[in-house]
Amino acid sequence: MFLEQGIKPENKFWKYLLGSVFIISASFVGQIPLIAAIEFKADLEGKNFSTASGNYMKIFEPNITLFLAMISFVFAIAGIYLVVKYKHNQTFLSVTTSRPKVDWNRILFSFFLWSSISVLSFFIIYFISPENFVLNFKLGPFLILVAIGTILIPIQTSTEEYVFRGYLMQGFANLAHNRWFPLVMTSVIFGSLHWGNPEISKMGDVVMIYYMGTGLFLGIITLMDEGMELALGFHAANNLVGALLVTSDWSAFQTHAIFKDLSEPSVGIDVLLPVVVIYPIVLFIFSKKYGWTNWKEKLTGKISNVELNA
Repeated sequence: MFLEQGIKPENKFWKYLLGSVFIISASFVGQIPLIAAIEFKADLEGKNFSTASGNYMKIFEPNITLFLAMISFVFAIAGIYLVVKYKHNQTFLSVTTSRPKVDWNRILFSFFLWSSISVLSFFIIYFISPENFVLNFKLGPFLILVAIGTILIPIQTSTEEYVFRGYLMQGFANLAHNRWFPLVMTSVIFGSLHWGNPEISKMGDVVMIYYMGTGLFLGIITLMDEGMELALGFHAANNLVGALLVTSDWSAFQTHAIFKDLSEPSVGIDVLLPVVVIYPIVLFIFSKKYGWTNWKEKLTGKISNVELNA
């Protein structure tokens, strides 16, 4: 089983703390090109660093910014691989899935399911309030965005999944020897790391319901499916479709998306609807397709085989 693959007597929790520090450090190394570019532009324009970096997403052309921002995740996922292999003596597959190999059909099904739901949801909102959107499409910049996004955004989302639904979920399982604690902790931490997003300052802390709810949803499908494939596909679809379809001046990333949202952000049904309606529907679809049963045990039960490995 997925969590049990990380349960080893030598996998003390302090190793996960040190491993997390290494992964974060690797991410910081990957941020050096972005920081260097900001400093260079600040010097070139005679601005001080703090002023230039106050809203770094608007310093450069959007495709350049996206590329520079995504580099850190390439370093971070390399850091995860090194930590898993050399610190914990596990294979990368063991923090990905309990199956003999990665099930790409699961990843693709989840990706296309959530892509379809995301596109449909956007156009429903568009037809309800077309005055809130303008066509932002420019062929050249958009094609560059597609190239950058298709390669780097799945690396970004996969990095987050490997950290939270893979590495840390197994780490908290080692600590607690149950399933509910890893699920809750990774969901809370995942949501909390989005506190710095521009959406929070615009709409308030209530948006954290969406972020923590999304973390909980991703954790549930990982535990129920005994692997991260569905979470990997979902997260990649969520960020990639978002980057390609619609942008705004207040979102975390400004891109050369097809549409631009001109509305002022406000807390509405769009914050709660995914968590309380759409995610349960997606869970139902997954459960029927993959024959999920024994929900209580898989989400809250004790870790099996702990006695054998302790």
